[in-house]
Amino acid sequence: MAINTKTIKRRIKSVGSTKKITKAMEMISAVKMRRAIASVLATRSYASYAWQMLTDVAEKTSMSSHPLLEKRPVKKIVLIMVASNRGMAGGFNSRILVEANNFVKKAKETGVEVDIIVNGTRGKKIYTQFGHNVTAEFEKMDLTMKVDEVAPLANMIVKEYAEKKYDEVQLVYTDFVTAVKQIPRVKKLLPLDNSKDEMLGNAGIKETEKEKISAAEFIFEPEAVKVLESLLPRLIEMQVYQAILESDASEHSARMMAMRNASDAAEDMIKELNYNFNKARQAAITQEISEIVSGAAAL
Repeated sequence: MAINTKTIKRRIKSVGSTKKITKAMEMISAVKMRRAIASVLATRSYASYAWQMLTDVAEKTSMSSHPLLEKRPVKKIVLIMVASNRGMAGGFNSRILVEANNFVKKAKETGVEVDIIVNGTRGKKIYTQFGHNVTAEFEKMDLTMKVDEVAPLANMIVKEYAEKKYDEVQLVYTDFVTAVKQIPRVKKLLPLDNSKDEMLGNAGIKETEKEKISAAEFIFEPEAVKVLESLLPRLIEMQVYQAILESDASEHSARMMAMRNASDAAEDMIKELNYNFNKARQAAITQEISEIVSGAAAL
């Protein structure tokens, strides 16, 4: 019985150490989550307005004005997948992997080839676990703070679409709703269309404001080609940036909740172990008393 109490004490110490680690990780994730949410909320309205303007330009401008406005039969798609660099975030990465896998499987069923560009090292599992084709991997910051950090990725997809290497550009990311709710989504970036369901984020803009924007006519100065050459790539870059911000907020929220649940589970385990320890110690004391009484009676 003495050996049993020593084992339990060792187990209590081990679980206590684990709880300290998960509690520290929870606090770090909470700080990062607040910063990520602040970035998301600060840019979400701008990204929504920019996307609405982008789709309206696409609807009211001739396809010959810019290569990004060109629509063609879809034979090859590039899918940008925004994952994370680290685990311990609950089901954050697994959900995005499943969403990407489902998209690729549906595309392949229709005879469409899909290449995947990964943002975040955990996204490489789309190749190792599912066997899908990964053509490029971009480094993902723990907290993306500037648009310039996503410029290489955005420039690459704009260039390859304009060169007709791909007929469609899709983006799979995790949309931040609340600290306890994040939804994986697939969003079509190119070719541009006027789908109202493609808005990034949960905020959006009011329907009356959308109608005002949609009713506007565009006058290009000096000419449409030059304006679109400067405007369209920047707006696509903004959409990629906003998607990564949404994923950052979702990732740190998921990790904070996972670490909180782990800390709570460790606390419950420590309580149970303390109960077992006290029970084992009481049994040992009772046994020792019984042995003393029995020895005295035998004498």
